[in-house]
Amino acid sequence: MYWNSLTYFGDSMLLLPTGIIIAFFMAWKVTGRFTPLVWLFTFGISGFLVCISKLLFLGWGIGSTRYNFTGFSGHTTMSATIWPVLLWLLSGGLHKRLRQVTIAVGFLLPVLIGYSRVILGAHSPSEVITGLIIGLSASSIFLITQRHQIVKAFTFSQLAIMLIVPILLVSRGKQATTQNMIEQFAEHITGHPAWTREKLLSQLG
Repeated sequence: MYWNSLTYFGDSMLLLPTGIIIAFFMAWKVTGRFTPLVWLFTFGISGFLVCISKLLFLGWGIGSTRYNFTGFSGHTTMSATIWPVLLWLLSGGLHKRLRQVTIAVGFLLPVLIGYSRVILGAHSPSEVITGLIIGLSASSIFLITQRHQIVKAFTFSQLAIMLIVPILLVSRGKQATTQNMIEQFAEHITGHPAWTREKLLSQLG
């Protein structure tokens, strides 16, 4: 039960709207004029890479039998992109040391989410590790480029407004159908059934 609860914090049903909400609040709380656009670009690139890797495998079987790789873990990649940035934004009014700890939690959480994907059998270690590399690289580059921007503190009411949608989504626990959508798209453009992990691993024999 614990791992199922943890893994939801990397689900697209939660993270996609949260990524958009982050951009809106950046326009309000961050001094950088182009910070929201930089964020949306960073967020979009991570999602694009995940989708392309999954599409290449589902449509044409492009993966790795040796490393049991069928595409980057979306939960891991997107959580590693979003959580460090979200906690950077929310911790703007905190003392420097406490803010550093908060952001560090943002980097740790995706590692745990990725581990939960392996424990639950949803992804192989290679898919999680590469997802972490992409996501943490994306969030790190964003935070480095925006390190000189001033992030204004949140009041309790502002924090509640920002988090109400993510909290509602977590409470419902409804999962995204992103994987099924990519699978159906792959079948549509190739005209044959999508590749599966079982088919990939059967090549070992």
